[in-house]
Amino acid sequence: MTEQQPWQWDEETWRGHVARVRAGRSLHPASWPGGARVAVALSFDCDHETIALRAGETGPGKLAQGEYGSRVGARRVLRLLERFGAPASFFMPAVSALLHPEEVRDYVAAGHEVAMHGWIHESNALLEPADERDLALRAADTLEKLSGTRPVGIRTPAWDFSDHTLAITREMGLLYDSSLMADDEPYELLADGEPTGVVEIPVEWIRDDVPYLLLEFDGMLRACPPPREVAGIWRDEFDAALDERGLFQLTMHPQVIGHRSRMAALRELLEHIDAQKGVWYATHAQIAQYVLQQDA
Repeated sequence: MTEQQPWQWDEETWRGHVARVRAGRSLHPASWPGGARVAVALSFDCDHETIALRAGETGPGKLAQGEYGSRVGARRVLRLLERFGAPASFFMPAVSALLHPEEVRDYVAAGHEVAMHGWIHESNALLEPADERDLALRAADTLEKLSGTRPVGIRTPAWDFSDHTLAITREMGLLYDSSLMADDEPYELLADGEPTGVVEIPVEWIRDDVPYLLLEFDGMLRACPPPREVAGIWRDEFDAALDERGLFQLTMHPQVIGHRSRMAALRELLEHIDAQKGVWYATHAQIAQYVLQQDA
């Protein structure tokens, strides 16, 4: 039997696809801790060498680009966060953590969160459900062993959310996910219309450094905007979140943002944020815990 094309689907079919994972109730709190006007959730995806490895690329050149993220970028990021007293969430593929265990320890020692980001930055949608589950469990075990704490949150590699990801997330008892884009504010995930209790800390490509600053994309070199122009977009995003008393969430990568000119732009952004009154810097786990408490 020939597989139906989407335009041939009946209403039950297309509604079923849409309802599988959906945004539920908003978890935008009436106020943030201490009367803060905005919550700032900085995050860094520590992909490092796994971007090359997951594609089977083992040449020293590609791997060196990834190594830069741990050897140089992550250290710069930690110094900048320390300057502003800003806790952040570091999402690490387990293979990155195994390659750089000292990096994991540095994050923990500085009071940051270490959270899940796959095993080797695999594409979940290409995996069989059993393989996706196995890799998720192995990743959680690895991060727990290296960090001393079981991770409570997940960001799927490349935000690739399969039909089975939410079920695995729930089975593992994770507090939150940070892979989806249905809102600017935290919300509860629904599975086939049913509340799950899992908090979504939404991401967006607008608030990610890769679309703007990754020089090589799909095997081609491209021109990138000046880092300060990118930081200007993020500044506008923050200012709007401040006006709405909402959440400003930002996703970065040490191997991308960690270069000198880009760190200068990030520093200026944090200087702008820090100059405002009523800013609460928090990890993604802290955000999820807080909004659930306020909703209880």
